[in-house]
Amino acid sequence: MKSAQMSSASEVSAEETVRAQVVVVGLGAGGSMAFHDLALAGVDVLALELGDHMPTEQMTRREEQMLPRLFMEGASRATEDLAIRILQGRGVGGSTLHNTNLCKRLSEPLREEWASRFGLDFMVSAQLTRDFEAVEQLLGVHPVPDDRVNANNQVFARGVQRLGWRGGRLSHNRDGCKQSGFCELGCPNNGKQNAAKVLIPAGLEAGGRILTQARAERLEHKGHHIKRVRVVHVDGQSGEDRHGFWVEAEHYVLAASATNSAALVLRSKLPDPHHLAGTNLHLHPGAFTVGVFDEPVYSWRGVPQSEECSEFLSETGGARGRVWIVSGAAHPGSAASLLPGFGPEHGRMMRMYPNVAVAISMLHDHSKGRVLPGEGEHVSIHYRLEREDWEQVLLGLKQSARIYLAAGAKQVVLPLSPTRFIRRESELDALTLDDVGPFRPGLVAVHPMSTLWMGKDARTSVVDARGVHHHVSNLSVADGSLFPTSIGGPPQIPIYTFGRHVARHVREALRAPMI
Repeated sequence: MKSAQMSSASEVSAEETVRAQVVVVGLGAGGSMAFHDLALAGVDVLALELGDHMPTEQMTRREEQMLPRLFMEGASRATEDLAIRILQGRGVGGSTLHNTNLCKRLSEPLREEWASRFGLDFMVSAQLTRDFEAVEQLLGVHPVPDDRVNANNQVFARGVQRLGWRGGRLSHNRDGCKQSGFCELGCPNNGKQNAAKVLIPAGLEAGGRILTQARAERLEHKGHHIKRVRVVHVDGQSGEDRHGFWVEAEHYVLAASATNSAALVLRSKLPDPHHLAGTNLHLHPGAFTVGVFDEPVYSWRGVPQSEECSEFLSETGGARGRVWIVSGAAHPGSAASLLPGFGPEHGRMMRMYPNVAVAISMLHDHSKGRVLPGEGEHVSIHYRLEREDWEQVLLGLKQSARIYLAAGAKQVVLPLSPTRFIRRESELDALTLDDVGPFRPGLVAVHPMSTLWMGKDARTSVVDARGVHHHVSNLSVADGSLFPTSIGGPPQIPIYTFGRHVARHVREALRAPMI
C-alpha cells in the first residue's frame, strides 16, 4: 500500500508550484540512497520518479507485461544505430527492481587510478571504505550460498575451475529469496534487499515525499543557480504527457541515470563552457555465448548469476584483457530475441533451450559515446566500439566458449553472422577480428555510466568530488553518471555508496544535522 507521502503527479494541479528543501530526480540506487539519508537527517526532501510504484503483488512474471513497466522506453532503448540494446530501469527503485542483485565494490586499483588521474582524493579515503561497508550492511550483502547455485552457474564454475582460471562466487543482496528465477522481471516474492524494499519505506516514514509518474522536463536556472524544475505528469497507462507544474527547492540532486540525467542537463542548457555534459558515455556492453549440454540445465530456474570469471579482467587497462565473464540466463521471449538464426534454424535453437547454459562477456570499455536529449522519455544515444574494444569482444566470446567446452558442452553457439557452432577448442583459432562488428554479435548493455563525471578540474570534468556541478552551485549528481571511466563490474553498490557520499555533502551545504 502506498504511503501518504507517495502520490502520483496526477494529484498536483496544473501550473501549481510544489516546494521542498531538496529535490531528487530519479529513484534508482543513487537517488533512493540520497532520498533515504536526507529524509532521515530531517531534510524536507521530495523525489520525482518517472515510473510508478510497483508492489510485489504486481510483479506478474510475464515478460510482455513487466518489460514495458520496468524498463525505459518499454525495453526498446538502444543506440542510434540499433547495434546495442540498452536496458535501464524505471519505477520506484529504478534498476534495482529488475537487476540480478550482483554486489561488488569498486576495486582498489580503480579507486587509486581515479584518485591520481582525476584528483579524487576521497576515493582512497577511509570514509569511502566505511561507506561501502555501511551500505553493504544496510542492504544485507553476502556471498551466494552453495545451495543457491543453480545448474547454469554450476556448469560455468566447472569450466572455469577445470581451466584453472581466476573466478569464484559472487555476492548478492537477497533475503527471502525463493529462487523463482524471475529477478529480471521484478521479484514476485519480495526477496530483494533493494532500494524499494530497504530505503524508500524508511525515507517515507522519516517524512520524505515522492511523486510518481513525474518526468523532470527542464531545470530553470539564473546564472549559476537552479531556480526551479519543470515537471510533467506522465500517464501511467498510456505513457502520454499530461499537464505540467513546477517544483522549487534549495538544492537539486540528479539521479535519473547516466542517460536521462545528462539529457536533462543538456535540455536545460546549463552552463557548460567546455561542452562536456553528455559525453564520455560508457556502456559495459555484453555479448552472449551459449553452451549446449547433453543434460538439461534449465538456466531460467533459481538464482540467475552467482559465479564469475575474472581471469581476463583488468580494471586499470592491464595486459590480461578487459572482459568480465559471468553466467546469465533469459526467459523465453528474451531468449528468442537473443538466440541466432531465422526460421527452421531458430526453431532448432529454441528446442535446445532447456539444455543451454548462457555466459555473458561484459566489456570494460574504453570506447566513448554521447547522449543527446530526445522527445519525452526518449534519449538519443550515440556509441560505437573502437577497434581495441572489438578485440576484447572477440576475446570474451572465445574464452566463454572455452569455459563451456571445458565444462563438457557438446557444442558452443556463438551468435555471429553466420552463426558459429564450435565443437572443439581448435576451431576458435579460426576466428579473427573480421568476424566481429556491429550486430555480430548483437550486444546488450545494462550499465550506462560516466556522462556527468567527477573530477577536480572543471576543464576536464562536469562535477567535483562532492558530486556538485562545477558551474551550478545548487546542483548535485548521484548516479552512474559520476564514474570517470567504465568500472568493469556491476555498478549498484558503487552507485548506492556515491548516493550516500553526495547526500552527506548536500546536508553539509544545507547545514542539516548529520546522521
